[in-house]
Amino acid sequence: MQFIQGIPRNQLQIVSLEDKISNDNPVRFIEAFVRYIDLEKLGFRLKVLKSEGRPCFRTEVFLKLYLYGYLNGVRSLRRLEKESQRNIEVQWLLECVCPNYHSIADFRKENPKALKQLFKLFVLFLKDADLVSGETLAIDGTKSRAHNGKKSNYNQKKIDKHKAYIEEKTQEYLEALEENDARENPVKIAQIQQKIERLQQNKIKYEVLEEQLKESGEPQVSTTDPDSRALLVQGQVVEVSYNIQAAVDSKHNLVVATHTINRNDKNALSSIALEAKENLGLETFTVLVDKGYHNGRELESCKNNNITTIVAVPDQGKSNENGTQPEYLVSKFTYDKESNSYTCPQNKILATSGSWHKKSGRTEESGYMYQKYRTPACKTCPAKDQCTSRKGGREVDRSQYADAVEENHQRYKDNAKLYRKRQEINEHIFGTIKRKWGYNYTDLIGLEKVNGEHSLIMLVYNIKRSIKILGVRDLIAKLQKWNSPYKRKGLFLLKVTYLKLNIGIVFSKTLYAA
Repeated sequence: MQFIQGIPRNQLQIVSLEDKISNDNPVRFIEAFVRYIDLEKLGFRLKVLKSEGRPCFRTEVFLKLYLYGYLNGVRSLRRLEKESQRNIEVQWLLECVCPNYHSIADFRKENPKALKQLFKLFVLFLKDADLVSGETLAIDGTKSRAHNGKKSNYNQKKIDKHKAYIEEKTQEYLEALEENDARENPVKIAQIQQKIERLQQNKIKYEVLEEQLKESGEPQVSTTDPDSRALLVQGQVVEVSYNIQAAVDSKHNLVVATHTINRNDKNALSSIALEAKENLGLETFTVLVDKGYHNGRELESCKNNNITTIVAVPDQGKSNENGTQPEYLVSKFTYDKESNSYTCPQNKILATSGSWHKKSGRTEESGYMYQKYRTPACKTCPAKDQCTSRKGGREVDRSQYADAVEENHQRYKDNAKLYRKRQEINEHIFGTIKRKWGYNYTDLIGLEKVNGEHSLIMLVYNIKRSIKILGVRDLIAKLQKWNSPYKRKGLFLLKVTYLKLNIGIVFSKTLYAA
């Protein structure tokens, strides 16, 4: 016999699904994890049995299916339905239950907050399992394309452009209407009138959008997914998307906090850092962050919450022939805290009157207070042309957050070796999720639902990585020893029943063998 022979398809086999699933298969951890937790206590909407009609599916069926699907790169609802019918691992996990794709879709839409809580619960397990240290975290964000095209996103400039085009085309059609009216061409006249009516309908549409934009107070509005925004992705590339924030622990590169926002990173540092602090129950820790997060107000907030920041310093403004030269940039001015004054490179003192001025931002939160520092010595200074082009002399502004900013700058200089680890800790996570798994977009609409899906993705990432670190058996062993407030009350009874069944099976096999 030269070839390995298969088993005939019509041969009857006495085998169970349990025999086909190895002890180190990840589905065994999914089963153990879902059975461990009290879904109702965690906030999941439980299915209620009705007096009439077909029985419903258990809530844990959908959670197991989603965890398995996202763990194996299957997001499509119809594919998840198909997997439950043909995949042996899913059949073992769901005990041969095959939910339809409508029911599968409803679970994800109805439980976004619970999925977020489930992610936090698993982070707590990772901490108790000693898989995260909570000493040094790296924070970063990445964009996920929203279910909203660029053509369905508008700002005031885009609306004005469309309205101007409508006015221009309407005038052209009116002139063509007069010309064809004189020639008595009824077919052409009817076509032009239809085009004018279509333009007027479009004009009403843009006027409504303009009104929505003014009422919202936002710089842009999206029509398909109202919560999505046009965000800068890279360089000058803009996509209508969401911004996934993640805080990653340095011990095993596991995600300890995540949420999704619809703005850029500039004002996002303190919220994700505080979430990590809450999830891990820490008093203090250090965060490594890139320069896109550099913001005085955010640094001050972290400082007040006992979080040590090491945020990269943004590039300073460029010098030019007619403006400030490199030797006279504001970083070259020395601040003295006792006298509340600056000393310039020419050893002149810049003092303040003590008055506070308000710098307005796009929103009330983005504004801040600052003081101005001047010196009359600028008028006779020989280096004035190199320092400033202002006739009144050089002015230095110091914001209310300057102390926190300067402390962060000093830590950034002193910890260059530690900061270089930032990319090693968190960059590969987004690469794995977006490039390898293909999770670079979302089909859900609304910030809350998108938050739920992205929490599920980060949860699955943590599960996959922790299995890689410990293995399925050791991870299940730690889960069984874990004492959580969300532990299912009937879990001990389930274990005893399962043990009795296994003993009965082994005993019957022994008798049969004898």
